[in-house]
Amino acid sequence: MKQTKTYLTMSIFLLLSLLSLLFYRTSAQPAAAPGPAGPPNITAILAKAGQFNTLIRLMKTTQVADQIDNQLNNSNSGITIFAPTDNAFTSLPSGTLNSLNDEQKVSLIQFHIVPNYMSTTQFQTASNPLRTQAGNAENGEYPLNVTSTANQVNISTGVVNATMDNSIFSDGQLAVYQVDQVLLPLKLFGPHVSAPAPAPAEEKKKKKKSTADGPSTDSDADNTDASTAGPTSDRSYMRMAIVGFISLYVYWGL
Repeated sequence: MKQTKTYLTMSIFLLLSLLSLLFYRTSAQPAAAPGPAGPPNITAILAKAGQFNTLIRLMKTTQVADQIDNQLNNSNSGITIFAPTDNAFTSLPSGTLNSLNDEQKVSLIQFHIVPNYMSTTQFQTASNPLRTQAGNAENGEYPLNVTSTANQVNISTGVVNATMDNSIFSDGQLAVYQVDQVLLPLKLFGPHVSAPAPAPAEEKKKKKKSTADGPSTDSDADNTDASTAGPTSDRSYMRMAIVGFISLYVYWGL
């Protein structure tokens, strides 16, 4: 009986020791490190900054926001975005946005996006014109020129001159800068001089014909009269000659 109690006591002791060891090892394991953060979301960044509701709406309706997120996921070159405030959109002439079709609205938003990351210091050595996602920066289409001083970055599109106010977000992959005006590209808002329409071919033919024919003159009339009178006079003389010849023949014959 005494021996049985001893075995039971030892078994309980070993069980408690095993449980204590297992609990210690579990609690001693370090917590799992959090996974790498995903790429930044442009609309979330703008919403957090405030005063960019119009830009957010346009990015969503044109699906440019999805294009930016995809590029951030699949490219290492990064993106730079110039973000006009709500006040900048309000300052546009009435009906400016409504005058654009869907394709032009896409180009307008893409004109605010440079397809590579640019820090504030890189603007000092940037080569103009900057290439944006809107397309061709030459030939008066979508040129974007920047000039930088120690304290300010100015942006010119050929239509407006804007100032970069401050940095909203920058992480080495995405840079978002606030600008005080909507960047209007020459392709959509510049002066367009249309060539004069050519004269209709039929009118040209009529003009050439009237020039060639021309109005009749007095000399033309005289020539016509002369040409008409010439043969008539000759026939009269011939009749007179024949009559005279016959008269002489009859006279001398008698």
